[in-house]
Amino acid sequence: MNDRTPARNARPYDSVLETIGWTPLIRLHRVTDGARTPVLAKAEFFNPGGSVKDRIGLAMIEAAEKDGRLKPGGVVVEGTSGNTGVGLAIAAALKGYRCIFTMPDKMSQEKVRLLKAFGADVIITPTAVPPDHPDNYIQTAKRIVRNTPGAILADQFYNDVNPEVHYASTGPELWEQTEGRITHFVGAAGTGGTLSGTGKFLKERRTGLRVVAGDPAGSIFAGYFETGQKGEGAPYKVEGIGNDKLPSTLWLDVIDEFHTVSDRDAFRMARRLTREEGLFVGGSAGLIVHVAVELAHRLDDPDALIVCVLPDTGERYLSKLYNEEWLEENQLIEPERLDATGLLRSKGAATPRLIVAEPHHTVRDALALITGHDVAQLPVLQDGEPVGSVSEPTLMARVIENPALLDAAIRDVMDPPFPTVDGEAGVEAVARLLTRQNPAVVVRENGAMTGIITRYDMVRQLTG
Repeated sequence: MNDRTPARNARPYDSVLETIGWTPLIRLHRVTDGARTPVLAKAEFFNPGGSVKDRIGLAMIEAAEKDGRLKPGGVVVEGTSGNTGVGLAIAAALKGYRCIFTMPDKMSQEKVRLLKAFGADVIITPTAVPPDHPDNYIQTAKRIVRNTPGAILADQFYNDVNPEVHYASTGPELWEQTEGRITHFVGAAGTGGTLSGTGKFLKERRTGLRVVAGDPAGSIFAGYFETGQKGEGAPYKVEGIGNDKLPSTLWLDVIDEFHTVSDRDAFRMARRLTREEGLFVGGSAGLIVHVAVELAHRLDDPDALIVCVLPDTGERYLSKLYNEEWLEENQLIEPERLDATGLLRSKGAATPRLIVAEPHHTVRDALALITGHDVAQLPVLQDGEPVGSVSEPTLMARVIENPALLDAAIRDVMDPPFPTVDGEAGVEAVARLLTRQNPAVVVRENGAMTGIITRYDMVRQLTG
């Protein structure tokens, strides 16, 4: 399969606007968890503004110029989750228009700063208001247009140019890049333009092709699709997709399935895409790929071909999706569970490997190991298994009391063996074993004794 256009970047471009589109198609491997059905991802973050919305930003401005609504020196206004604003701002920067964007306050600060970097004015509105509330970000944008001479509303949720540009660009690209082999197209709807326009084009080319949509838990789209009833929306953290209203740019007759996905599953997959596939993406991509991977396992068909959309770059979410503290505060990720193996590694490379004595060693030998390696406890092993233990304070006290013990065998003076734990044992389990009478725990990994955790190690871990 040829997934590159030979002419791509073969000549200089007249402007950055010419670089929009023809984003690469990349096969996913590790995150598909062994699915036989191939899954390809359309990497829309390769667009100059870092998202799929670059396609509609330019198209909406050019359409407004063509019909005479947008004149030289005009103002482009839009309610946006951030990415459409970037697409509009790039085109406006080259064409000489001013931009004013309204954004809900749940959007990341990276998006706000990015829009301001292009010279746009950004007005933040509350998220937790209904669509018809005066403070809603769309209603605020409409009010600005009414009060600003020469201003137009890009109106991505009700502008037919939105799905039409995907019908004219994204759909044909996928058809050519897959050589007509695509059987399933997976995306998610915010405005619905990508799903609707791309899906319509592909369905006209291939009978039986299915368009599958992911939807955040809290959005009304999936419920409306299944019941025909417009339910109540609920807050969710994934940005740019889902909605609490039904835009005209969402063509439900093009879509075959909707699947609801939690914020937790969406963010988990986005982070896996970054760490396992090298694809630095946002939460919407994680949600879409989560749906695509489940579909791949359900189909279990190597002759099918799933293509999904990666709408934007993870750089927009460094303060949220890629911030463990934010994820934990919002209960979207489990705090990392530290186990016995992790505790051993946290001691650092300078910590000596497991130092042990054997029953036939002398007390003198044991004290030499203790002082030479600056350790306080020694497990006593025979044939690799714990049979006893010695500790520096106890051993030295006994030698001071009776110097003749220096030449005695360890078996004659050793204490009972330290408790043994598996490397996967949690820190809490280890802590319970470290008592006043028991100063250390031996860690076993893959059947072998690999390290020792002392009370000092545990206190150091607890105190950071």
